[in-house]
Amino acid sequence: MAQRIGTASLLVAFFLPTGAQAATSEWMTSAGGMIRLVAAPPQQDGTIPATLEVKLNPGWKTYWREPGASGIPPQITLDPAAGVVLEKIGFPVPKTFDDGVVRYVGYDKSVAFPLTLKRLHGEGDVKIRASVFLGICEDICIPVQGELDLTLKHGDFDNPLDAARIDDAVAALPEPPSEDFKVTTATYDEQKAAVHLSLRLPPDTGKDHRELFLAGASGLSFGKPVITKTDGAELQAEIPVRLSGKDKSLKGKPVIVTVRADGRSMETTLAFD
Repeated sequence: MAQRIGTASLLVAFFLPTGAQAATSEWMTSAGGMIRLVAAPPQQDGTIPATLEVKLNPGWKTYWREPGASGIPPQITLDPAAGVVLEKIGFPVPKTFDDGVVRYVGYDKSVAFPLTLKRLHGEGDVKIRASVFLGICEDICIPVQGELDLTLKHGDFDNPLDAARIDDAVAALPEPPSEDFKVTTATYDEQKAAVHLSLRLPPDTGKDHRELFLAGASGLSFGKPVITKTDGAELQAEIPVRLSGKDKSLKGKPVIVTVRADGRSMETTLAFD
């Protein structure tokens, strides 16, 4: 049976505490909540810490980076004329929702997605214009699209609580792998079209509070993880893989693995070769 052996490697995320003031856009409103952009002044290397805040109304949900069979993940496009680019978007650990008919992954409480923006050139004020597209759902999913604008004025002192919001959003991200919380082995079975994972979990985590989430590039999606073995701090799982097109190999296709275990979460990126 053909298998590909994967090695886990971490994509380093440079989400840093701001230690500075920040500014906010106006709220963009929809039936299910409100959305806004918060950003801090550029650092010496041009990095601009920021967040996309989604304030949900009771009973509404929004989506993770890999929403499942249906749903719209957050998508952000910056106006290139402003000389600012989006380098990275971070995702707090999500939840799985399954009503027996539809399964999807996302958030049922207000959430902030940390952003790393980069100023390419210039000095003085920074104008940011972001086109935002995401889904917010109650009984059905409602696409939300609009423009968020803010200006970081050089030398101005804005609300320090906004900078604290950015720091809080970064702190809520999954931790990197460690000796007591990591993927120990990863294999891909091409015949079964499934990824097999073995994980080491933190000690004393409850068996009923463990969740796995996988995400990949365009054309790559994953089914519901099946826990095949759990023994104390060890866990094994099989995850169905769906590849569009003729290429059924995972070679060269990074796979992001996010794990929830009680009050902790971890995220790493697998490279299958």
